[in-house]
Amino acid sequence: VQNQGSALGWASSELRADRDIVLEAVRQDGWALRFASHGLRSDRVVVLQAVESTPHALTLANPELQVDKDIILEAVRRNWDVLFHVDNQC
Repeated sequence: VQNQGSALGWASSELRADRDIVLEAVRQDGWALRFASHGLRSDRVVVLQAVESTPHALTLANPELQVDKDIILEAVRRNWDVLFHVDNQC
């Protein structure tokens, strides 16, 4: 996953739930968040790292983090059109 974050898609469920492995995957490719365990898609640090790498990965986070203002701001700093995917309640 260091060279290709999307390789997480072929990993076992145990590896998809390993925070260090998922962090490395999303650092390389934020879209790898889609392969992370449900619990890690709720992990603020993991989601923030994914958004730093790929702003639109915000859409893959669990709903409670999709409305986290700090995460939204980071995504928008990197790509303003993320705003089209942000809940109007934010």
